[in-house]
Amino acid sequence: MKKIISILLMVAMMIALLAGCGSKTDDKTGSDQKTATENKGQDSGGKKSDSSQAEEGKVLNIYCWNDEFQNRIISFYPKYKDNGDGTGSIGDIKVNWIITPNENNAYQNKLDEALLAQESAAPDDKVDIFLIEADYALKYVDTDYTMSLEEVGLTAEDLKNQYKYTQEIVTDSKGRIKATSWQATPGLFAYRRSIAKDVLGTDDPDKVQEMLSNWDKFNAVAAKMKEKGYTMLSGYDDAYRTFSNNVSGPWVQNGKVVVDPNLMKWVDQTKEFTEKGYNNRTSLWSAEWGADQGPDGKTFGFFYSTWGINFTLMDYSLADAKGPKEVGNGIYGDWAVCYGPEPFYWGGTWICAARGTDNIATIRDIMYTMTCDKETMKKITLEVADYTNHREAMNEIANSDYSFDFLGGQNHIALFTEVADKIDMSNTSPYDQGCNEEFQKAFKDYFDGNVTKEQALQNFYNNIKIKYPELVTD
Repeated sequence: MKKIISILLMVAMMIALLAGCGSKTDDKTGSDQKTATENKGQDSGGKKSDSSQAEEGKVLNIYCWNDEFQNRIISFYPKYKDNGDGTGSIGDIKVNWIITPNENNAYQNKLDEALLAQESAAPDDKVDIFLIEADYALKYVDTDYTMSLEEVGLTAEDLKNQYKYTQEIVTDSKGRIKATSWQATPGLFAYRRSIAKDVLGTDDPDKVQEMLSNWDKFNAVAAKMKEKGYTMLSGYDDAYRTFSNNVSGPWVQNGKVVVDPNLMKWVDQTKEFTEKGYNNRTSLWSAEWGADQGPDGKTFGFFYSTWGINFTLMDYSLADAKGPKEVGNGIYGDWAVCYGPEPFYWGGTWICAARGTDNIATIRDIMYTMTCDKETMKKITLEVADYTNHREAMNEIANSDYSFDFLGGQNHIALFTEVADKIDMSNTSPYDQGCNEEFQKAFKDYFDGNVTKEQALQNFYNNIKIKYPELVTD
């Protein structure tokens, strides 16, 4: 019975979400589905009400998929008191962290169920804040489950230093910005300095970049790596984002799935790398993929955005996971970054205010402090090496003597600032997560030699029709 109820809830949620998906492009149809909570926090003209006069609720429920945002709040939001048991407080308000890992879409399923019940939930049980990722942002942005930043109380002046792409990806079909992020996520190519010296004769980022500045040069270096007993990349997925971020159009155009030629270039390159032994045939997030980033790894480099370098690559590089993050622990310090063949971005996390919340003033203060305040943004970058969503703050660090010992003393913020302004989100669609996942999944069988390229493409179309039956694939 519980399973049946859950399925019904998910179906109802998806109907509501799809009905709410107005379009920034032609691939979304339908009008906004109104909810009973739509007009809370705004007057009949759509203007924000004075939330500062409203009495705040006693519980703030925050939905997320890991503890990254929780750790940021603990470390950088001065009004937060951590209880050490997964809860905290902001003044008299109790803060609950509802953390559900992403595996098998569990996070979105739990969030969808909670949002579907939002209208009838008791005040202390309502969703107040929830987090979303780039690949499925529009699923939530273009519905009435999210409040606009204007309704929350953030102004254009507050948001003026944020990178525009971080606002564009969470702008609904009516032009309203519906979420905000403390991160910008431009990407770079991270490589092992010791391997660069062995194969290329230098680990200098400018010189290495010259050798990797386009795909022909990148492939030539891959051959040199193979000759010396190294792999250029770890697995099938490593270069995917550099190709998928540089497509000529969105996944879905006028209701039809369109496989961009640039994605087929990724297919051809990855097949070549697999057959020639330029990669280790691993998959993203697998144990083998992680090991290739560790002390015993023989892989030259990885395409990573901001969070990947300080949050993922650093952890994998340590010989002692519980030891200090410093030179001498594993291959900490044996990395550097360069631009690579093409600019790209990967991921990012956005903060949404759920419609129906009774904590608008508190949410506004969290959003402002964590995503708009210059000094907070600088502090996050200087303390944890994350790239934050404040152009002025990042430019100051880029032009300073800042250095990151994990990258051998390199100022990687300077490189990120160059890439951040090149990020183009114009080709995003509500179907990005599903299409990207199914495309990579279908072509793994091709890379492994189990199916032909044509069969892999047809399998992709078949799986997309199951996931999104409303789309045309031929």
